[in-house]
Amino acid sequence: MNLTIDMGNTRVKYAVFDGGTVVSDGCSEEFDEAVIDRILAAHPGITQAIVATTRGPVDDTVALVRRRIGRCLRLSPQLPLPIRNGYTTPETLGEDRLAAAVGAASLYPGRNLLIVDFGTAITIDQVSADGVFRGGNISPGVQMRFRALHDYTAALPLCESCEDQTLLGRSTVEAIRQGVMNGIAFEIEGYIARLFPEIDALSIIFTGGDAKFFVKRIKNTIFAHCDLVFLGLNRILEYNASEESRR
Repeated sequence: MNLTIDMGNTRVKYAVFDGGTVVSDGCSEEFDEAVIDRILAAHPGITQAIVATTRGPVDDTVALVRRRIGRCLRLSPQLPLPIRNGYTTPETLGEDRLAAAVGAASLYPGRNLLIVDFGTAITIDQVSADGVFRGGNISPGVQMRFRALHDYTAALPLCESCEDQTLLGRSTVEAIRQGVMNGIAFEIEGYIARLFPEIDALSIIFTGGDAKFFVKRIKNTIFAHCDLVFLGLNRILEYNASEESRR
């Protein structure tokens, strides 16, 4: 069994895999001894782990996991991957973006992919059919946009995501909600419209905590996978175990 750990901007998420299937997942503000001991008590068969982060140094977390499990990989630009990284600055590429790209490529091998991750930030990345991460873009996420409108104005209220789909708001709250939600939808639709003629048979994959708000808003065939980053981390872990066994 494998333990995958994604240390994000706002919380730590983790998932336990048995083969290629998620059998347990959870989240916490930090990843400490109490958390890993609880995971291992429920899943004593875990033999290896991998840690990815977007929040800075994680040496203490990796050391903790190694004390409890033994084998723990740290996702980094130097770690061998089952896809090629075409980013010109691989050391700056977000590890969650890289893991999502690997996860998508493992689910849909041999296909051109556009991966949209609706997290703290929204990332839009492209993986080619021959398994090359070709880059992408980053823009503010849903909550960041709501927060910016509230924090940088004197009177606008702080609003939340909504599933209502109207084009024009009839109150200030509606105007903010639909402005943010429709603005993101139009942004993603714009990328799809531009890339479809340029990239053959492009498949669209949504992931991330806010993806559920946009699957129905955007009028294209969408594949939604909430565990895409975890799937990628598990694939990277298994890939490295396989490579090491061949040496």
